[in-house]
Amino acid sequence: MWRYTRCSKLLWCKLRFLMRCYMSNISHCNRDLGLLWWQGESPVPEARVDYEAFRQLYRDGALDNRKIQLDIPDGRSRLPLEIGGASGFGVNELVFRLPQMEKFLKSQRMERMEITIADAKPILREIEMEKRLNLDQITKDAIMLAESDGIVFIDEIDKIVTNHETRYGADASSEGVQRDLLPIIEGSVVSTKYGNVNTDHILFICSGAFHSCKPSDMLAELQGRLPIRVELKGLGREDLYRILTEPETNIIRQQQLLMKTEDIHLVFTDDAIEELAKVAAEVNRSVDNIGARRLHTVVERVVEDISFHAPERSGETYTIDKESVQRAVGDFLKKADLSRFVL
Repeated sequence: MWRYTRCSKLLWCKLRFLMRCYMSNISHCNRDLGLLWWQGESPVPEARVDYEAFRQLYRDGALDNRKIQLDIPDGRSRLPLEIGGASGFGVNELVFRLPQMEKFLKSQRMERMEITIADAKPILREIEMEKRLNLDQITKDAIMLAESDGIVFIDEIDKIVTNHETRYGADASSEGVQRDLLPIIEGSVVSTKYGNVNTDHILFICSGAFHSCKPSDMLAELQGRLPIRVELKGLGREDLYRILTEPETNIIRQQQLLMKTEDIHLVFTDDAIEELAKVAAEVNRSVDNIGARRLHTVVERVVEDISFHAPERSGETYTIDKESVQRAVGDFLKKADLSRFVL
């Protein structure tokens, strides 16, 4: 009788603890502690000090290597959901994840896994977050935001435009696509898998180089629906230098990491980077202006010899300065023979 009473108290304590965690929406670490109680830790219910010490060990990471058995939905894909952090998620991220979330919420099969507490923390946190998401409300809010604040960017619009001088008869491949885009840009109701979307208040931005044609070669109706025309200036020397230095994964950094795979330390001086930008701008001006794509050609020309002999020169350090860049591409500029730089 005494054993039955103590087991009942322990069971009631566990149930009360889990219900209190769920109702008060406290931090996920308390829920993990409740899971550990169920899997054999069995602290004495009346010893509150033991529980506080156990929770402190959990928060300090002392229990991260301990393995537990966890039931999760079968076929579940982990979602990058963060609670109260700088890398939190927004409505746009939820819209992209709707198919996976629907599959997870509708899944009834459970899969038991034996994992460590450190691996179980993000899984449990994401499961609890997903349970509190209302997919119907998310879809409704996403459609409302798309209709009121949506922006559709159509790149390479010039690829579906044909020059009037070279056009012979009706060009179904180009004008047909323009006629299909026309009702969407004018404003209509588009049917999607999440519901109907009205495009009356969506901003459409189209861009293109228009080398072989002009914006006036588009359909007159389509030109009328794109009334604001903006012409961008070509990239100059300063712009190319910023492209080589400011992005976190710029071309210089990519080349250094690529050479690092062969155990070669590659160093670019500031003068070399300025010379690369100068050469790229000059070639764009003299041959064909292809923008920042020219940087790939120039940089590859400079590191061509090092990359070719990289397996035999493992462990060495190479410093590329202004003179190295001039030796690699200077002859082409002097002779005005820039055909090798044309992509």
